[in-house]
Parts: sequence; structure tokens; C-alpha cells
Amino acid sequence: MLLSLLSFVGLAVACADNQLHARDGRAHAHFHEKREYSQEPLTTLYRPLPLTPPYRPLVWGDFNVIHTTDTHGWLLGHQKSSWPEPNYSGDLGDFASFVTHMKQIAIEKDVDLLLVDSGDLHDGTGLSDGYPAGGVDAHESNKFIERLPYDVMTIGNHELYVYADTYDMYTNFVPHLKGRYLTSNVNITVLNSDGEIVSVPVGNRYRKFTTRKGRRVTSLGVIFDFTGNPANTTVQTVANMVKEQWFAEAIAEEPDVFVLIGHMPVSNDNWPVVLNAIRAVHPHTPTLIFGGHTHIRDCQQYDGRSMAMESGRYMETIGWMSANLDAAKGNTNNITISRRYLDQNRVTYQYHTTLSNSSFDTLYGRSITRELEKLATDFDLGYTYGTAPQDYTMSRNPYPSGGNALTLFITEAAPVAFAINNTRAGIPNIIITDSGELRFDVFGGPFTKNDQLTAVPYTDSFLYIPNVTASVANQVLPALNRASSSKRSEVEKALWGGGHVESRYRSWLEDMGKRQEVQTTYTNLTLGYVTTDGCPGAGDDTVHVPLPYYSAPDYISSNPPDVTNDTLIDLVFVDFIEKEVLSILNAVQDATKYTSADVSLYTPTLANAVLGLYAQAKWN
Repeated sequence: MLLSLLSFVGLAVACADNQLHARDGRAHAHFHEKREYSQEPLTTLYRPLPLTPPYRPLVWGDFNVIHTTDTHGWLLGHQKSSWPEPNYSGDLGDFASFVTHMKQIAIEKDVDLLLVDSGDLHDGTGLSDGYPAGGVDAHESNKFIERLPYDVMTIGNHELYVYADTYDMYTNFVPHLKGRYLTSNVNITVLNSDGEIVSVPVGNRYRKFTTRKGRRVTSLGVIFDFTGNPANTTVQTVANMVKEQWFAEAIAEEPDVFVLIGHMPVSNDNWPVVLNAIRAVHPHTPTLIFGGHTHIRDCQQYDGRSMAMESGRYMETIGWMSANLDAAKGNTNNITISRRYLDQNRVTYQYHTTLSNSSFDTLYGRSITRELEKLATDFDLGYTYGTAPQDYTMSRNPYPSGGNALTLFITEAAPVAFAINNTRAGIPNIIITDSGELRFDVFGGPFTKNDQLTAVPYTDSFLYIPNVTASVANQVLPALNRASSSKRSEVEKALWGGGHVESRYRSWLEDMGKRQEVQTTYTNLTLGYVTTDGCPGAGDDTVHVPLPYYSAPDYISSNPPDVTNDTLIDLVFVDFIEKEVLSILNAVQDATKYTSADVSLYTPTLANAVLGLYAQAKWN
């Protein structure tokens, strides 16, 4: 274990001026100046794009919270012009300016305002994932998160897949938070100052603090029952966490309010376990809960003196919760609590701060934007592979179809990319992967290094079995999808423990897509999220037309080769389904007993390089 730990620690050692934006004064016309990459990497261009503003002011209480979660490196916002991307076109600098102004408004209103985050800073765009060889994921991009005045933050599963990432958080990020980074049920194994192996919390178990208005707050930072963490890290189940002595000591003294943050969904998970443990000691203490992980907008009220919200993903949504705590003193009445899901853009920010485009920016916010753009330039994220002729979406176009990103990847791009410098390129094949291989849409226009890392971040390999008859090979895909369907609950449970959220996010989109009510009050609406949750009143800050949704099978394949049934072909598949493929082959025929000895690497090209290679070959 020591040698393993030392090697991980060695791996985890941290690695090592553009002009200010010229903003115009069109805020009151509800235009947002759109940043886009140009042919010169990361030169910023501006085009006015009409955005729908919020339709009502925020509800303020005497205790208010701004919430972020699952930002996944999207710190420069969504930079494409196809809808609904402009709705989320603010960047971290814009958000920092927004927080600054909201803090000032809170002072003027003489109320409290906190800023909290529920985890998953890693894995998602080139800013986090595009680091040079020898670097650590999100090491550089997290430096910008450190500059925001978060009161409490917590860990997500994407901080836990790779020990080097966790160690980087422990040694570089957590110290900057000075006790405000909470990991109530996550430990890391490290060497202490005496050279001894010890298991310690990545951050603090809990935090107790007093707000500007003198309110006493107790906070925890919890992650769901994650099982995909690497060696030398430990994730304790939520049920066992609440039995710990430290937990009892943390909640023994009653605060004015519990503020619980966690990388855990507010629906169908273990927040009630945490709340019930608190309620056993403090049955009526106001409790505000901020979850994450499933990438959706969601809200639940577990009792009349609590509220739990989840605020989306990818810097698309900013959460807002307000409560009237003074009215809760000395009684057990229900508390007035409200929540709101804000579209993350400058029009939203200017509306709620009542500032114009010329007065909104702070020097602090502008410096963050400028330095993020410099980081993008340093990482060469504007490098262009080719020009995509149209948009390809994950779920807004049917699969298979010409506008579907899964079709693009498996039917068009993979066959081209895998044939490059491949001695087996002349042999017919069928290529199989799972539909979770893609993480985001591909948009028409320049296809850059950042787009490649955003659309397909995974470094999966592709294997093959040679000389499989076409009639047998063509049975594998249907069998994979049948098995997935028949064992869905078992499979989803295993995937959930490993951190996979795509099925829940897709289910949420599917439910949303069914709600195509005609909006009679509002006109000229754009595509966006239309949320139905478990809390009273309307949660969305801006009215939209719901996103259309089309489902896709769990597994997808390239077009079968046009050959006779007895033709010998290559069966190519993504590496993590090897066991299932072998099982199916041995079930559908008995002429050959297939084993792992029959499996070889088909190509050195990894999944995350496929679209870039295709763009270079076909989009120039």
C-alpha cells in the first residue's frame, strides 16, 4: 500500500494580458454580447443576441443563499449561438460581479446572503481538462473558483475518480478555503509529517460560523453513496456517517439555521437520512439543503421548516433560496421559504441587480474573465479541427438522424477516425459503444479543441474480435440493448454507485419534453428549461419553451457492413463492455468459445480524439 500511495502522491504534485472587454450599453434592450472563438485562438468577438429577461424580481428574505453545483469547468460559460446555449452565456467573471452586487444589495437590505457550492468542479471543458501533459485536471481552473467568496463548498464524485485530482484538492485547493471546504463522509489516505500513512478528511467534517447579521450556522458537506472512488480514498455511506460521534457533536448545539450542502440529489436519495438525524435532536430548527449530482433543477420540502434544492449543471443555472428566519423564532410554524432557478447570463444578472451593461462589470469580475481567456489561450483551446456544417444534438433530434450527435459519432466519425493508419481498415466491421460516450452537443461552426473535450471527454479504448461472421456480429447490439432493458434496475443501481447520472437527467428532459403547453401570456420565447418540482410556486426565473426530447438506446453501433451473412468481419467495441460482448457471442452461437484471449486493441485512437480526427478529415 505504501508504494502505491507514494506513487499516487508523486503523480499528484501540482503542475505548474488580453484587453478588457469593450461593453456597450444595450442591457435594457435585453441583449447579451456573445463571445465566440475566432480563427485566431480565443480572440473574442461580440454579437448582440436577444435573451429573454426574468419576468419578476427575486424574493428576498432575512436569510438568502446563492447556489452553484456541477459546474464541471464551464467557467467561460456557453459560447455557441444556437439555442438554448445563449441562455447560459455568462462566464465566471460575470457571476463574480453578480455576487459582488448582490452582497451589496444584501447589506442595503440589512439581510444575510451566503454563497454555497455542491461539488463537481472537474471534468467537462477544456479549461479543466485541456491541461498540458504532466498536469492535473482542473488544477488551473480551480484557482478561479478560489477567488469567489464561497461560505461553504463540498466535494463531488468528479473530484474522486482519480487520486491525483483528490490529492490536488487536498494539498492546493482546500487550504485556500480555510475551513470552508466540507467533506463530511470522504477521507483521503496520505503521509503525515512523520511519514506515517493516515486517513484524514479531504476538507473539514463540518463548519460552524456566524453571519454578518449574527445568525449562527452549522453546515455539513455530504456526498451520496459513491462507490467509484480510487484506492487511498474512502467514501462512507450516509447512513453510517450520521452514526458517527463527530456528527453527534457537530449537531448537539442548536444553531439558528442548518445549511447543508452535498453532492447528493434532493429527490430519491439520502437527504432525509441526514435531516431525520438532525430532527431527532432539533425537531424544529430551520434547515436549508443544497444538493447536486443529477444535473437537474429540482426542489423538495421534507417538512414545513426545511427546503432542499438542486441547481442544474454546467454553469447553466444559478440557484436562489430565501427564508424568513426571524418569523420562525419562538414557534413551530411553517417557515416561508422560496426558491428560484436563474438562467446564467448577463441579462439575468443585470435585471436582478438593476444595473446596465455599462455599470454592471466590476474590475474583479473583468479580471477573472480576462485571465480565464488567457488560460484558454495557453491551453490552445481555440485550435480548430474543421467547421461543422450544422448542429448535432444529444436528444433534441431523433436517433438515428442526420442532426443527432450519437449518429454523428458512431455512424460517421468513428469509422473514419478508426481507419486512420489502421492495417485492418480494409476489413468490414461493426463498431459498438454505449450512448453515454457523448457528454454534450456539437454545434455548427468552428469545431475546436474545447468542443472536442466538451463533447467527448472520455479516454475509452476500442477493442475488437476478428473473424466473426456477420450474422453473429449483427446480433450483439440487439442483445446488449435487450439485456440492458431486462436488467435495468440492477444496471442502473450499479451505474448510480459509480456516479453515472445520464439516465436521471434524460428522464427529467423526457418528462419536460412532454409538457408542451401553449404559453398564452408570453410571446417570442426561446428554448430552455421548464421546471416542475416538489416545491410550491414557479421556480424558473425566465419563461421558456420546453426543450424537445428524443430517447436513444443504451447501446449504439455503426451501420452494419453490406456483406453476406457468412462474411468474416471485425467486431469492434468500447473496452468496458468486453465481458458483456463475450457473453453474448457465446450465447448466440456455439461454433467458437470466445474468451479474452480473442480480444485485441483495434486502434490507439481513444474516444476523445474521434471527433477531432473526423473534423480534420471531413470538415475542411
